[in-house]
Amino acid sequence: MLQVTNVSLQYGSKKLFEDVNLKFTKGNCYGIIGANGAGKSTFLKVLSGEIEPNKGEVTMDKNERMSVLMQNQSAYDDVTVLRCVMLGHRRLVEIMDEKDALYAKEDFTEADGVRASELETEFAELGGWEAEYEAQTLLNALDIGEDCYYTLMGDMDAKRKVKILLAQALFGNPDILLLDEPTNNLDIKTVRWLENYLLDFENTIIIVSHNRHFLNKVCTHICDVDYGKINMMLGNYDFWYETSQLLARQQKDQNKKNEQRAKELQEFIARFAANASKSRQATSRKKELEKLTISDFKPSLRKYPYIDFKFEKEIGNDILMVEGLTKQGYFENVSFTVQRDDKIGIVSDKSTTISMLYDVLTGKAQPDSGTIRWGKTISVSYFPENNNEYFQGCELNLVQWLSQYSNDHYEEYLRGWLGRMLFSGEEALKQAKVLSGGEKVRCMLAKMMLEGGNFLIFDEPTNHLDLESITALNNGLKNFRGCLLLTSHDQELMNTVANRIIEINGTKKFDKNVTYDEYLDIITK
Repeated sequence: MLQVTNVSLQYGSKKLFEDVNLKFTKGNCYGIIGANGAGKSTFLKVLSGEIEPNKGEVTMDKNERMSVLMQNQSAYDDVTVLRCVMLGHRRLVEIMDEKDALYAKEDFTEADGVRASELETEFAELGGWEAEYEAQTLLNALDIGEDCYYTLMGDMDAKRKVKILLAQALFGNPDILLLDEPTNNLDIKTVRWLENYLLDFENTIIIVSHNRHFLNKVCTHICDVDYGKINMMLGNYDFWYETSQLLARQQKDQNKKNEQRAKELQEFIARFAANASKSRQATSRKKELEKLTISDFKPSLRKYPYIDFKFEKEIGNDILMVEGLTKQGYFENVSFTVQRDDKIGIVSDKSTTISMLYDVLTGKAQPDSGTIRWGKTISVSYFPENNNEYFQGCELNLVQWLSQYSNDHYEEYLRGWLGRMLFSGEEALKQAKVLSGGEKVRCMLAKMMLEGGNFLIFDEPTNHLDLESITALNNGLKNFRGCLLLTSHDQELMNTVANRIIEINGTKKFDKNVTYDEYLDIITK
């Protein structure tokens, strides 16, 4: 068990959190969420002991071991891959090294023998005889073969290093596992493997992640960093989100009777009670959920952008026909036809393949051969992965910037659209060239909403966005009545929006009316 007692942390005048009291227990998985800058990763560092709080303490049971996913990929460059994994249990490696040094001595004494015996006992108690096999098993599961076991970490590429450091964190069955953005830079197959691994993990897991699908899959509790506090709620991310939205709606109508409010929440809780992340805990968690009341929840202070793509020109029967499309070095002989109501997820092993396909479809690049035929009623709005051309060196403020894409140039009208995307007051007068990555994305989304296209193309729209903006975008695309092409590393977005998946690797490899999860099930069998 890990316990946080009266913990407060403040940097200068900025208070991240105060008087935090939480208990993390065995068999549960806790997702830490909060707005950007709220202190999620910092809180993990407080839990691990890397950062000392200004007040309070973090304690865990005697003899329990904590493991942390390392973020510094260069920290182990001078050790082999296998040793790097086993260093996840540092005490075990220390014993191994001391044993080896003792047995290598030419003048092995009686005292050395006593010490070696003590080490052998501790080694066995820690599972030392199975340790190397366990490390190899983890590496194999992550597609790191035995040809890499004795390769130096410094000679491994970045994508493999991420997997090896993940194996290090999982090694030795730690009592408490801290994971900061564990799915970053992992392929979808590895993410799925990690989900299943954590679902079977019997100890305590604490995770910071922007991956909503991952949080929904593995979390039994959500810890929300808000109001300078950290509030724990039973359930996964979707349960937390829908609860916070429900309370926000109720807060706008203070005249509702308490009985009516409680009844609505109770019905809501009953609907979610069966959606346990871990089946073995379903019964106890359901009972706990059913006991919750309206007073157990507090609406979030977070702000969500308002994203709603509407269009006036209705879609006809002819939408998009692609025949024999080829672009040397990217794709060859690709053909598909878009039907009404199609929301197509485009996937590929190479992101450059998809970006080039979208550029060709929108006329930004020319194909080597093949034809593209858009329907006469179709108006296209495109979100490219690289949006630098829209902002680099741009001296315009945001009102002026957005005016370029609007038929109505009235300042208050444009400020209204910027306000939807959380640019209010003086924020709307920022220069476009100084925006952060997330701010640029929100501006691009405002541009697309103003354009009113009935066919949308999105190339990695969630890059740089926080959870609130990703959730708002997800809702906007689910409600969109037109057609779209979508590529995203956000599995929840792909799975809840796309109703057809096309895979392009060189040529078209897959094209079926399935969800993204169904597609993954098919290709990973």
